[in-house]
Amino acid sequence: MSMPVQTLTPITAAEQMSIVRCASCHATLDDRTARATCPNCGGLLAVEHTLALPRGAALRAHFDDRLGIESYRGTAAQRSGVWRFRELVLPAARPEEIVSHPEGNTPLVAREAVASFAGVRDLWLKHEGHNPSASFKDRGMTAALTQAKRIGALAVACASTGNTSASLAAYAAQAGIPAFVLVPEGRVSTGKLAQTLAYGAHMIRLRGDFDDCLELAREASERLGVYLVNSLNPFRVEGQKTIVLELLQQLGWEAPDWIALPAGNLGNTAAFGKALREAHALGLIDRVPRLLAVQAAGAAPFAAGFADDFATRHRVRAETAATAIRIGDPASWDRAVDAIRFSNGHVAAVSDAEIFAAKRVIDSCGVGCEPASAASVAGVRVLAERGIIADGERVVAVLTGHLLKDPDAALAARAAGGLGSDESLTRDEALDHLGRVLAGS
Repeated sequence: MSMPVQTLTPITAAEQMSIVRCASCHATLDDRTARATCPNCGGLLAVEHTLALPRGAALRAHFDDRLGIESYRGTAAQRSGVWRFRELVLPAARPEEIVSHPEGNTPLVAREAVASFAGVRDLWLKHEGHNPSASFKDRGMTAALTQAKRIGALAVACASTGNTSASLAAYAAQAGIPAFVLVPEGRVSTGKLAQTLAYGAHMIRLRGDFDDCLELAREASERLGVYLVNSLNPFRVEGQKTIVLELLQQLGWEAPDWIALPAGNLGNTAAFGKALREAHALGLIDRVPRLLAVQAAGAAPFAAGFADDFATRHRVRAETAATAIRIGDPASWDRAVDAIRFSNGHVAAVSDAEIFAAKRVIDSCGVGCEPASAASVAGVRVLAERGIIADGERVVAVLTGHLLKDPDAALAARAAGGLGSDESLTRDEALDHLGRVLAGS
């Protein structure tokens, strides 16, 4: 069944500033395609921008100029940390088509305790949990929903471990487009489910894991014509690229030595590689940081692939308490392989114990993150211990989601750490308890 669309405003040749190309068969589509994968071979699609741009210092200045007054008083798109880089996201999108909260503009912070834990003195945390729906997914979703609006999609859908569904629900509500989300039964945190339902998405709990949900979402897209917005959607990648562009801008366009990120479905790994390739080609940076993609040991097919130089595409039945990266058959595998190879990167697997140890340190610094986010810091620690990351190198670790994305995990960590009282107390008991804590500290 073909994709249902509304009547579109005609697009002129001058407005055609991008093409969409299949990475496998190299077929090309225009930038108003409703396809998430190639219609000829089913391969992954990538957006290529054809708009002529200045290079080097001139382009840096162009993006830096947008940090002026319009970033405070302008439209949502003008205030967005995604659409600040609009020429590298979706240059043909008209102002009235852009669906923006706004998003982005997330902080780059440093904490000595986290750096000490990781064994890297110059460690920065790029906290994507400060996005509107509290995860990095908003960056991709603003681009995907803008594309949905451009093509006149009548409905959007995704499979999700929670963050994608929350983000899709929020942006679809803003765009006025019905949203359908498929989540694995019993494997999504209550915080993420609450967001999805509150924003008005139609949620289906499927008996199975994320990979089962994604398979069904892709089938629904083909048979029923809903617009699929999972990370294999090429426009999601364009939005998620801006995590890298923004952190480079925050560092004065001086590239760090490493960028570490959690890796599940590998959409961010692919997006980061594309961002670095384009930033280097355009002269925004003069050298390419190395990517470190970090998986949970119980959901580490990509790490297994890295170990054999990607000779085999591995698939596993995923199991980890870091639910946001509990994915056994990553959809963006090929694009992520390209990203690791281009950046001379590395892929690591860390245990749940290592993830939660990193999370406790991040939380205790007043920064906080959901469990999967801490995988980036845990991975930096492992590579520093192995001598792969040198102590003098600058590292940016991306935290992908907010602490309250998984409140159950936060409460469990609190109980394990002996913080607070496990039972309600009378006034006198509370004073005694406080005294004992102060004496002990």
